[in-house]
Amino acid sequence: MTTPQTRITSICVYCGSQPGNDPAYRQAARTLGKTMAENGIDLVYGGGTKGLMGAVADAVLSNGGKAIGIIPEFLMDKEASEQDLGQLTELHITRDMHERKHMMFERSDAFVTLPGGIGTLEEIIEIMTWAQLGRHTKPMVFANIGGFWDPLSALIGHMSSQGFIHTAHLVRPLVIDRAEDIVPAIQSATTASDNGEDPAVIAKL
Repeated sequence: MTTPQTRITSICVYCGSQPGNDPAYRQAARTLGKTMAENGIDLVYGGGTKGLMGAVADAVLSNGGKAIGIIPEFLMDKEASEQDLGQLTELHITRDMHERKHMMFERSDAFVTLPGGIGTLEEIIEIMTWAQLGRHTKPMVFANIGGFWDPLSALIGHMSSQGFIHTAHLVRPLVIDRAEDIVPAIQSATTASDNGEDPAVIAKL
């Protein structure tokens, strides 16, 4: 099991390769990236240069931070441009999605999920599953911009009430409504974990 770290040095951000319909999503991505850079926290993400992926990476780099892209070879033409990929601090090209996800996990101290689609959902659910199985205790955050993740929170609550999540105490994602509050919440959660306290700010399980 991975033990909590006193200081967060890297955050994995899961998000859409599309911008979405609400301009607030892109603004949230840029705010998160800026806040991470200002706090000396590296971005670990899926390597895309379009949509919300591109917005968060651009914000990190524009504010003097480090952006570490991890992308499978078959997605390079779909989610990124060669020119923009060259601007990243580090670029890792993997053979497949499994290698990509494992590397993202290993390089990250915490996980944040901005709005996105099926791929974004699959990535954070896997991380939550690993937490439930006791494989890590890294902070997990749903960036609930405009209530985007409310339906998922309701579904997970339904699963729990129906007796299918018996270790809910191990799956305690933070649900944060404002992008500027995400980094402080993760830092507070990490400190709380180190002190043996409950790190959850809002647990909807």
